[in-house]
Amino acid sequence: MSAASTPPALILASSSRYRRELLARLRLPFSAVSPDIDETPRPGEAPADLALRLSVEKAQAVAAGHPGAVVIGSDQVATVDGQPLGKPGNFERAVEQLSRLSGREVQFHSALAVTDGVRLERADIVTYCRFRHLTRAAIEAYLHAEQPYDTAGSAKAESLGIALMENMRSDDPTAIIGLPLIALTGMLLSFDLDPLQRPGAPA
Repeated sequence: MSAASTPPALILASSSRYRRELLARLRLPFSAVSPDIDETPRPGEAPADLALRLSVEKAQAVAAGHPGAVVIGSDQVATVDGQPLGKPGNFERAVEQLSRLSGREVQFHSALAVTDGVRLERADIVTYCRFRHLTRAAIEAYLHAEQPYDTAGSAKAESLGIALMENMRSDDPTAIIGLPLIALTGMLLSFDLDPLQRPGAPA
């Protein structure tokens, strides 16, 4: 992209404040639009396929109403033994979920899609999180401190939830929070959006 050219508008197809905060790290101007799609899983749909499909549908739904814009869609599904983990919603279910995950590995599928309404890029970035062996006291102390009831797996790894982990493996450290910025940067470059050559920056 030359210094004189005008970059396309960038839109995040999400109402998540976590994803907005992550995208802001790239220092590209963007707006956020909540996509209106049905997120119900299809019969027999694998969790990873669900995350990827929803990320694509979110991006395409918003792109349809914003011609010429580059739209980012993302979705995350946590799984253990191939089964999806939902958001606990309250303290009691979070205790049950973390008790089940104690000493076990959880896979977080952070799917990503970028489209300009014509071309589509997509990827599934997987983060492997092994939980420590957790006592009931440790679980309750964590939940009272952070109240992660809107988070699949009942743990916010970007904050105190990291203390629940024995180890984590991923190609992208931001994927676990919900928006894989390394993969996203590569996709945005293919749409002439470079975080290091943003408007006003030296060419």
